[in-house]
Amino acid sequence: MPYDFSLSSGVLANGRTVHYASLNGSPEPKFVIGYRTMYEGNFGLFNTKVTPGLVYNPDDYASAYDFWAYFIYPTAMAESKGSYFCLNTYDRAKFTFSFMQYAAHVPNGDFIKFLRSLLCLPNASDYFPKLVLRDSRIFYQNSNNTLTQLETDDTSGPLMDYLNPSLQDIENQELICSARMVHWATNDPEHRKTQVESAIQIFKSNMIEYNRRFGLDGVPANVCQMICDIRHQGRGKNDRIANALNTNGNYNQAFVNLCSIGAANYSQRISTVRTTINNLSNLGIFNKKYDSSTNSFTDV
Repeated sequence: MPYDFSLSSGVLANGRTVHYASLNGSPEPKFVIGYRTMYEGNFGLFNTKVTPGLVYNPDDYASAYDFWAYFIYPTAMAESKGSYFCLNTYDRAKFTFSFMQYAAHVPNGDFIKFLRSLLCLPNASDYFPKLVLRDSRIFYQNSNNTLTQLETDDTSGPLMDYLNPSLQDIENQELICSARMVHWATNDPEHRKTQVESAIQIFKSNMIEYNRRFGLDGVPANVCQMICDIRHQGRGKNDRIANALNTNGNYNQAFVNLCSIGAANYSQRISTVRTTINNLSNLGIFNKKYDSSTNSFTDV
């Protein structure tokens, strides 16, 4: 049976508006959906709260995914500090969610793939009863069972509008969809597992592409990870990455060069990624190199 949420809001001592939801018929306390914010004239929600037990820990997934569980970790820390219910609805993507901050504006992009996987979970209809998968596409199903396709190879606009009708204000639909996602991620380990599986699948696929473009066979994991993070955030293009790698096999210098891409605007993020990589390297976890023949990482 679909979950029904009640909405409320309040004003904190700092003057910020916070939006809450509670699950009707449940003894659970109300929970924070997100905080009202304005960005470049747009209004929306953000939730970057880090809650113990609801933060991505690669140790929890290493037995299932081996080194890949650690390979995505620096980017996860940079995106959300690992928060499984990281949310924003205030920029051009209209709806961004998960510890890897998947954004809904890219057709066939990370968020679309992630949501398709979520809709395969047994409790998907409890959270999003109007969203269904047909032929691996996301549709809206109305009360008459009429289907409307929400995303194609060319656009995800209808899905974005379903999740967040506009950027001019915070609407009830936006709050409900956000509440559903936050509650689902908080209360269902399968939702969190899907976040992790999606991230690893995306990074595995990306490494095949990046190896084709940059020739990464035998390249240390720290260099590969920084390339993945640059492309995940979009702070540098292929030509800049290729120039950074042009060091005659000096991978220490290549890593330094990659860390300089976008440094003028994203120094804090780069520092987070670099520090996380270094910490994992000091533990002996990141001392790997890429094997293009198996799309995996092996010991140096």
